[in-house]
Amino acid sequence: MIRKGSAHWSGDLQNGGGTVSTESGILAGQKYSFGTRFEESPGTNPEELIGAAHAGCYAMALSLELQNAGLTAESIDAEAAVSLEQVEGGFAITKIHLQVEAKVPGADAETFAKAAEATKEGCPVSKVLDAEISLDARLV
Repeated sequence: MIRKGSAHWSGDLQNGGGTVSTESGILAGQKYSFGTRFEESPGTNPEELIGAAHAGCYAMALSLELQNAGLTAESIDAEAAVSLEQVEGGFAITKIHLQVEAKVPGADAETFAKAAEATKEGCPVSKVLDAEISLDARLV
């Protein structure tokens, strides 16, 4: 299975701008620029898109991990905070912190914690990222 995203950019880094789109069309020509990435200008940026992808992947993967334990989540809310930092040689995504709350009828804290941690390591988006990934998962 292959999924596609695309981007267009014109101009230099600080004064230029571009758009990002997804194959599905859910994102179509969404603006991004230096201002949306490093300042507070309206638009998107690669880091928030990675955060959304990671949170979405994690929530789906956690539902599978819980299913494999004989449980069904009533709800899973996941957020991924992506840290872009200046490092030697430029910028890098150095850390991603996952914040998760889940309602899982019949789950005990130990089973949930085990599933949450396994998902942090096993989620396909986690596997592709070269960043420190931390997790706070709470059963509610």
